[in-house]
Parts: sequence; C-alpha cells; structure tokens
Amino acid sequence: MAEVEQIYEQYFQDVYLFALSLSRNTQIAEEITQETFVKAVKHINQFKGNCKISVWLCQIAKNTYFTYMERQKGREPAEPQEKLQASSLNLEQKLIDKTEALRIHKLLHSLKEPYKEVFTLRVFGELSFDHISQVFGRTESWARVTYHRARNIIQDLLMEEDR
Repeated sequence: MAEVEQIYEQYFQDVYLFALSLSRNTQIAEEITQETFVKAVKHINQFKGNCKISVWLCQIAKNTYFTYMERQKGREPAEPQEKLQASSLNLEQKLIDKTEALRIHKLLHSLKEPYKEVFTLRVFGELSFDHISQVFGRTESWARVTYHRARNIIQDLLMEEDR
C-alpha cells in the first residue's frame, strides 16, 4: 500500500494538470484525477511496464475524461467555443473524437522512438518543447523538429488510410 501512496504522491500533480488541460475545469479535473487513481489501483496488475507510469496514468485519465464527456453529452448544451473547437480539423483536435483518437493511437504505436514519446509528451502530456528537451537531454530545437516530424508522419499515414 505504501507503493500506491508513493505513486499517488509522485504523479498526482501531473495527472491533475493533464486532466485540467483536457477539461479546462478544476472540478472536473479533480474528479477525473481521483477516478484515474482509483482505476489505476484496481488495474495495477495490467501495467506491463512498457511505458512510463506517468504515461499509463495519463492514458487512464484521458479515457476517463472521454467517458465522462460521453455521459455529459445529453445533459447540457455545448458552449459556442466548444463547437468552434470541434470543427477544427487539426491533428490535436481529432484526438478528441474517439474514433479518430483510436486511429491515431494505433498509428502512434507504430512510430519509432523518439517520435512516439515526443509526440505523446507534447500532445497528451502537454509538455513544452523546453521540458521535452530536458527529458531527452537534447536541445529545444531537437524537440520541436522531432515533434513536427512525428506529427507529419501521423498525418501522412492518416491520409493514406483515407484513400
């Protein structure tokens, strides 16, 4: 149990900030974060260790957020700004759509490192290029170039699938 507490202490802030970046609402972010750690404790045996635990926790948080939003769909009308964002066709906005997100995750899974991790840290972890460069011990410019290459690869693969 002490290990679970240590994971909670170490990653709570990261998961909360990630949930906040998705929801843009502190109450929802708190709820998503708490539910994420409850799910993580219940399913800790499913963590295979082939990614960082923070990435695994953020994946749980993202799925929890999407489930939450699905439940909320019929309850309250969308804000005009949300409708505007939903109409955007850029790659990051496509991640909100579950079907598109699944397609992108499959493609992301096929990417080689460091493209996969840089893209994940930037999009899902919402880390700055400076922070990504620190994670890898590289320059900020390297982080930007690597992210944009990964993004271009994913976009090219999406276009190929659509043909």
